[in-house]
Amino acid sequence: MPESYLRIAVEQQQIRLALAGKTVFTAAVSTAKNGMGEKKDSGCTPRGQHIIRAMIGHNKPINTVFVGRRPTGEYYSSELARSYPDRDWILSRIIWLSGTERNYNRLGDVDTMQRYIYIHGSPDSCPMGEPLSHGCIRMHNDDVIQLFALCHPGMPVIIA
Repeated sequence: MPESYLRIAVEQQQIRLALAGKTVFTAAVSTAKNGMGEKKDSGCTPRGQHIIRAMIGHNKPINTVFVGRRPTGEYYSSELARSYPDRDWILSRIIWLSGTERNYNRLGDVDTMQRYIYIHGSPDSCPMGEPLSHGCIRMHNDDVIQLFALCHPGMPVIIA
């Protein structure tokens, strides 16, 4: 096990960041409503060893709305949510994951990065601690902003 890593414990619906072997951050998350799995278009959260491939949203205001990894110029509000009731909100920060296990979560129809699996902010009204996402790892905005500041591209991520 590396000394610095992120671990998403699916059963507990929790994320933990270890730096230099010490836990420095924990928070509740929401993984996929469809459970665990690596297949493209499954709506599942992929398991196994990953790395942080990219980090998007540095210094953006809280509740910045992202579509296609780009800020839309919108900021999440209850009014905006009423206008787009079916939107899967990606807010504040994006930590884009890439699998490292060939033919398990990397390459072909199981590629985490090509599936656009992120750790990202979501409306603070969304419940954490229960699986409700479309495959990503959702967090409350304050938590994802705090986590984002402590991570770096290339950092190992374990989803188990």
